Amino acid sequence: MSPVLAGVLQLLALVVALGLAYRPLGDYMAAVYSSKKHLRVEKWIYKSIGADPDTEMRWPAYLRGVLAFSAVSVVFLYLLQRFQGGLPGSLGFASIDPDQAFNTAASFVANTNWQSYYGEQAMGHVVQTGGLAVQNFVSAAVGIAVAVALVRGFARSRTGELGNFWSDLVRGTVRILLPIAVVGAIALVACGAIQNFAGIHGVGQFVGGSQQWNGGAVASQEAIKELGTNGGGYFNANSAHPFENPNGLSNLLEIFLILVIPFALTRTFGRMVGSLKQGYAILATMGVIWLGFTALMMWTEFAHHGPAFDIAGGAMEGKETRFGVGGSSIFAVATTLTSTGAVNSFHSSFTGFGGGITMLGMQLGEIAPGGTGSGLYGMLIMAIIAVFIAGLMVGRTPEYLGKKIGTREIKLAACYILITPALVLCFTAAAMALPTPVHSMTNSGAHGFSEILYAYTSGANNNGSAFAGLNADTQWFNTTIGLAMLLGRFLPMVFVLALAGSLAEQKPVPATVGTLGTHKPLFTGLLVGTILIVTGLTFFPALALGPLAEGLAS
Repeated sequence: MSPVLAGVLQLLALVVALGLAYRPLGDYMAAVYSSKKHLRVEKWIYKSIGADPDTEMRWPAYLRGVLAFSAVSVVFLYLLQRFQGGLPGSLGFASIDPDQAFNTAASFVANTNWQSYYGEQAMGHVVQTGGLAVQNFVSAAVGIAVAVALVRGFARSRTGELGNFWSDLVRGTVRILLPIAVVGAIALVACGAIQNFAGIHGVGQFVGGSQQWNGGAVASQEAIKELGTNGGGYFNANSAHPFENPNGLSNLLEIFLILVIPFALTRTFGRMVGSLKQGYAILATMGVIWLGFTALMMWTEFAHHGPAFDIAGGAMEGKETRFGVGGSSIFAVATTLTSTGAVNSFHSSFTGFGGGITMLGMQLGEIAPGGTGSGLYGMLIMAIIAVFIAGLMVGRTPEYLGKKIGTREIKLAACYILITPALVLCFTAAAMALPTPVHSMTNSGAHGFSEILYAYTSGANNNGSAFAGLNADTQWFNTTIGLAMLLGRFLPMVFVLALAGSLAEQKPVPATVGTLGTHKPLFTGLLVGTILIVTGLTFFPALALGPLAEGLAS
């Protein structure tokens, strides 16, 4: 079988699996967030934290819950790392330095999972399982909760109430993420991923030294790492490590886990607003962009430019032979079009245009299908921008799902789409202008610029993947990327929840013959065009200095 055909078959199998899971999972999540009943274990949790799950919250109260919970999580994870040296199960590892502890705490709480450390050489079992793995669950649940709050803003009228944050957080963790992650972990163990609490042991002597490995609860963390679009690996090689991702079957399973909730949330959205067609329109937009990026990536990486590429069947530099070009390309697009950031290959070793595709995927705002929750609310913000543009074209007040998009709504949407590019471009400019940060670049020229641009793009968009080649474990990068991750995660949430509250207070506007049909293919095309044009206008100059310049020169 040719490598190209193998890649295409993997893509088709993935599409079929996602299609089979779409309806039951989407309907189930809608039922979870619409139910008035509480499970017994949920009642115990509410009692232990002193929360009343039946109290409705307006958007400021909902936001305070998000920020308070996340702030406590940052402090707890920071302290856990700082005291690691005195904790049992630390495997003899020392406590983490302050700047790296801050960076890691910000990273995992912000659902970014950027790692400027070697996991198997820095973090013991307690930090990995009691700190990082816990945040993999709850940070993903926070994202889904904010998305559900925005959906309620569209679905409700003449009220500013968006639900209860604590109830949404607990339900997302207990009823959705935990059960699927358990099944996913068992499947990964069956594929060959490890699951233990073994210590450090030597595996052989080599010329110039020896090699040591340590075990860990890898399969369980790997499952939620992908399902929650987190991305932080137990080992430095991430999903390229055979203990995390043993073979082609586990590779497809991990890609499925990355994509299944973000895609299924579009049906949850359609079910909760009372129009499945609206959900299908958002799904079609996400699917067109995802399939388009995947096809383009596979084409660039399979293109032959000499005898070495002919023999290897494509650009195999930086890729695992057990996955090949096809499996690596599909994984790279899935992980950068969502906020996952896991890698089964080195993106820095992709072709110039291939590396640019991974970067552009993040710069779209990671909305195709995006992260757990963040992808849906990001896409709905872009839908508001699209109907606003359509309204300008025909001279009509824009409406979406029966809600008028007025001055307040469009300002909040505009702030949302501007905050992340501002963080990326300002931090990149500062790093390139100052004398010290550029010393962390392994490469010079366009590729070196891409290393820094990719790092801040990954951090501010809460992706977490790295371009490789950049030494990010410095005080400058640990601090600035940590700030980019926190600001890139929680500032947009402020605008999303404020928008949700504004929409929920409106009374529905009846549809007329002049109302734009936002469930039709015409709107899907408009939305795709809006996303690509807005992103292109924002990031094209920076991309021209990095991956585009490198690709044209090769």
